[in-house]
Amino acid sequence: MRVIILGTAWPYRGGLAAFNERLAYQYQTEGHEVEIVTFTLQYPSFLFPGKSQYSDEPAPKGLKITRKLNAVNPFSWLKTGRYIKRQKPDLLITKFWLPFMAPALGTVNRIVKGGTRRVTILDNLVPHERRIGDKLFARYFVGSIDGMVAMSQSVLDDADLFDPKHRKPRQLCMHPLYDHYGETMSKDEACKQLNIDPSGRYALFFGFIRDYKGLDLLLDAMSDPRIGQMGLKLIVAGEFYGDPKPYMEQIERLGISDRVILKTDFIPDSEVNRYFCAADVVVQPYKTATQSGVTQIAFHFEKPMIVTRVGGLPEIVPHEKVGFVVEPDAKMIADAIVRYYDEGWQERLTEGVREEKKKYQWENMTRAIDELKN
Repeated sequence: MRVIILGTAWPYRGGLAAFNERLAYQYQTEGHEVEIVTFTLQYPSFLFPGKSQYSDEPAPKGLKITRKLNAVNPFSWLKTGRYIKRQKPDLLITKFWLPFMAPALGTVNRIVKGGTRRVTILDNLVPHERRIGDKLFARYFVGSIDGMVAMSQSVLDDADLFDPKHRKPRQLCMHPLYDHYGETMSKDEACKQLNIDPSGRYALFFGFIRDYKGLDLLLDAMSDPRIGQMGLKLIVAGEFYGDPKPYMEQIERLGISDRVILKTDFIPDSEVNRYFCAADVVVQPYKTATQSGVTQIAFHFEKPMIVTRVGGLPEIVPHEKVGFVVEPDAKMIADAIVRYYDEGWQERLTEGVREEKKKYQWENMTRAIDELKN
C-alpha cells in the first residue's frame, strides 16, 4: 500500500511525533510505502505551553517527512488536502489528540475523500483540559473519517458521543510499546550518567508536567514520614507545561526538597533510557487520563508502575501483576509506594511486566487499522 500519516513528526518533538514516526517504521517493515505529512506550524507560540516545540535531535533515518500543514491557516488546509489527494494513498492515517486541530485535520480528510481509506488513531476526543467549542470541533473531525482506532476503552466509549449509531467502524488497540528510546542499561550506569547515588531508592515521574497529571498529589505523598524514613527520592523528569511556581512552593512548604530531584528541562530521546533505568518504580498519579505513552516506555524498560484508577490506566497496568492501581489520593499513593518497597514487590512485578509487554507490539496496531475495512 501507499500509506500517508497526517500529524506531528520531526522537527517537532514529544510523544505524538514519536508515535507517528514509530508507526511509519512499522508500515515500512511490513513492505509499504510511507510518507508522514506534518506541520509547518503546529501551535502559534503564544498557545504553546512549553519552552520549544522543536527537537534538537537529528531527523529520523529512512523516513519521508513532508512539512505542509499550518494548523491555523485555512489556505494551508486546502493545499495540504490537495497535495495528499494527488499522492493517491491507499490509506490516510490521522493522529487526533486535541479538538483545536479538528478544523485543519478534518478539512484535509474531507478533501482527500474518494479512493483513500481515511482512518484516525484517537488519543482523546474529549480533552483533559476542556474549552468552548471542543465538542463541535471533535464532531467535525469524526465526520471526516471512515473508521477509528482508540487506545483505551474510555476513548472508545467517548466515540459514542460523536457517532452514537456506530456508522464509523471502530477498533480497540492498546498503545504499543515505545521501544526506540535506547538500550536498557544497569541502574549503576544510569545513576552515574544522572550524577546520583546508585545505592539509592528512586521513584520516577516522567513526562510533561500538567495539572491533570497529578504531580501535586505525588509531592504530597512524598511528604509521608514513612517515605522519609526509607530514604526514597523522587525524580521528576519533564518540562513544565504551566507555571512551575506552585510546585516549587509546595516542595518548600512540605519540606521535601531533599527528597525531590528536579530534571525539568525537556528530556531528549537519547537520554530517556537513563531515567527509566535509574528508577525502581514509575509513578503516574494522574487525576484524569485516557492512555499514556509513559506506561509504554516503562514496559519497554521493564519497570513496575504505580498508577491511579482513572481512564485507561487500570486496563494497561493490571493490579498486583505489573504494578499497583490506587485512587488519585496522596495517602493511597504513599501507601502503595511504601508497600512496594516494604513487601518486596519489585522482582515479582518486574516479571509481570516482562510477560505483559508481549501484548503491545506494533503489528497489533497495523492489524487493527486493517480490520477497520472489514
